[in-house]
Amino acid sequence: MEDFLIHALIAGLIVAIVCAPLGCFVVWKRMSYFGDSLAHSSLLGIALGLLLGTNISVTILIVASGFAVLLLWLQQQRLLATDTLLGILSHAALAVGLIMISLIDNQNIDIYSYLFGDILSVGKKDLIVISIGGALVLSLLYTFWERFTLIALNEELAQAEGVSVIKMNLLFTLLMSIVVAISIQIVGILLITSMLIIPAAAARQWAQSPQQMAFLSMLIAAIAVILGLGSSYFWDIPSGPAIVASASAVFSFSALTKSLTS
Repeated sequence: MEDFLIHALIAGLIVAIVCAPLGCFVVWKRMSYFGDSLAHSSLLGIALGLLLGTNISVTILIVASGFAVLLLWLQQQRLLATDTLLGILSHAALAVGLIMISLIDNQNIDIYSYLFGDILSVGKKDLIVISIGGALVLSLLYTFWERFTLIALNEELAQAEGVSVIKMNLLFTLLMSIVVAISIQIVGILLITSMLIIPAAAARQWAQSPQQMAFLSMLIAAIAVILGLGSSYFWDIPSGPAIVASASAVFSFSALTKSLTS
């Protein structure tokens, strides 16, 4: 097997394993629009990285984290509904990012790869960044799993149990920001939310517990990556959309099977 395929497969599996359990909380807390908005804000991080000549993953992480903190602060002010705030912030970040990219004097910028991912271009240095980011997210998710689960089920009960909901929400948004930063190259800005939601939604149909749902979503996400990469290699189609399409196919098969057996 070619080296670039091995790198792509490893990177894809790492992102799948990280996105899947985090996606369970996105589904439980109905935060899909937040995930979409966070992904849109990453374009501003890409623009800053290109403009300053710095590591793009770092600038994406900084911008996405700042976006999430600003949103949480505005939510506390109760000025507008959350979905309205998300719409304003995400589209503002997207617009400013596109304007900045248009002003950069570099004709070699491949905006398509940022929007839809380019997993086949992942190199050894990219693998190191993805692995470190993934390990950090999984370790923190494992450490605070019970608190995150309790907050997802009932925030008032979590507060009564002594859980600092604000701090946990800040930590969760940081984890989401890290996932966005390491996933851009794999599935792109427009498809990140799909990898968070679809495997978790498919797993939810069969899971009997939060832990079971997390492990099933990991398995489904890994299958989607393998099928998507295989399709991309043999049929010469875009890898990011192929992975998401494979995840959608697995979800459809799961939903059909569940309906026939129930």
